[in-house]
Amino acid sequence: MRLGLIRKCGFVLLAGALALSGCKGSNADLQAKNGDGKGNASEKGGARGGRGGGGAGGRGGRGAAGGPSGITVKTIGVERMSFQREVELSGTLLSQDTVRVSAEASGMVKDVLVELGQEVKAGQVIVQIEPRELQLALDRAESALRQTEAQLGIDPNRAGQVPADDQIASVRTAMANRDDARAQLGRSQELQSKGLAPKADLDTVQTRVKVTDAQYQQAIENVHALKASLQDRRASYELAKKKLEDAQVRAPVSGAISDRPVQRGEFMRENTVVATIVQLSPLKLKSAVQEKYANLIRPNLTVKFAVEPYPTETFNGTIRFISPAIDQLTRTFAVEVMVDNASRKLKPGFFAKGQILTKKDDNVMAVPDEAVVMLAGVASVYVVDEKGEVRQRNLQIGETEGKFHEVLSGLDGTEKLAASNVNLLVSGMIVSTGGGGRGNRGGSGEEVGPADGAAPNAIAPGGENGGQKKGGRGGRRGQGTEQRGGGNQ
Repeated sequence: MRLGLIRKCGFVLLAGALALSGCKGSNADLQAKNGDGKGNASEKGGARGGRGGGGAGGRGGRGAAGGPSGITVKTIGVERMSFQREVELSGTLLSQDTVRVSAEASGMVKDVLVELGQEVKAGQVIVQIEPRELQLALDRAESALRQTEAQLGIDPNRAGQVPADDQIASVRTAMANRDDARAQLGRSQELQSKGLAPKADLDTVQTRVKVTDAQYQQAIENVHALKASLQDRRASYELAKKKLEDAQVRAPVSGAISDRPVQRGEFMRENTVVATIVQLSPLKLKSAVQEKYANLIRPNLTVKFAVEPYPTETFNGTIRFISPAIDQLTRTFAVEVMVDNASRKLKPGFFAKGQILTKKDDNVMAVPDEAVVMLAGVASVYVVDEKGEVRQRNLQIGETEGKFHEVLSGLDGTEKLAASNVNLLVSGMIVSTGGGGRGNRGGSGEEVGPADGAAPNAIAPGGENGGQKKGGRGGRRGQGTEQRGGGNQ
């Protein structure tokens, strides 16, 4: 009973399969007739889908057989350009002169004429000391000087000229007395020889001559002492005059006040610091350079640097001083860069970081940034040969000038390099080298491929995204036709 039921079911299934096969055949004939009437719509839809590059078919079909991959790249040559060689440096900006101004006179502070941060000029009065006591000391010194000048017979209107010894009154008096005594001695000796004068008179005259000689010598010595005293009195007068002038404490250099410790009304002794002045222009950038650059660094090289408060601005300086010795601990040598600070933007203490412009090399091989692929610190490019085959080549790169990288090794300068879609390339791939190399990248990450019967390098119109979108719609239309055909079965 069961065996008979199974046989009946088998016959029923076999009959259904035959009927279904007949339906498909009739439906295919109907589609063929419809296609013949409309230009084979199914095949057109499929062709449009193939041209659009729907999925893997657009990428590969032909690439798997050794033909073009469907990727179009822009190619460029190796550039020749000039590169500015630089040496990195960093350091601290310092004031060329930092002066702690001290008072040279003692007294009460009458006035303080500057405040913190104020700029001053050399010679400008910054602190005023009470001058009355100093003025009295000056008057006393002047009085003693005039007294000595009067003793020497110096004309007040010609105080700079000291008369000779024989022009001073005391010396002239002593000289006259001496000459008179010598004349009397001569007469006494003549009378004595004739027997007309007693011997006692001759002895008296001889004694007077000796006395006048001593008086003359004493007068000369007194004059010399007065002249020495004159120098002392003049020095005392000049010192008192300077003390009075020192009552006005002046700035020795131009700069800005960074500290002002004194206050009005306090008593101040000599050598008390009243202010600190820092010179703002020029400033000094003190840095250290590695010893391997010792043969490149020389005076008058230009330095470009930036500071944190003005990150978008570049400041310039010039190397002025270079240390002749290498620090054995750091293996560096010190350099000092003079920086003009007329704008007053820079301040002592700023940290600066920049480069020393050493030399400029011409005719250097360089490649642009868009052609370079960086992976794990290794730079490489894709070289495209005449057949369109791509080969990856590693480079050793050096300095960077704008968007170009210096090529130290890896290229000979005659290669053509891929400059677009480089992230999609692998060695051995065949690519097209037409156009700008931008229209091959679709939104889904798939590349536009050639359709069956189309040119190998053909690209769907519409630019970067439009080509894929139109191709995608073509593929969907082709698939849709097939579905409708299947549905009619």
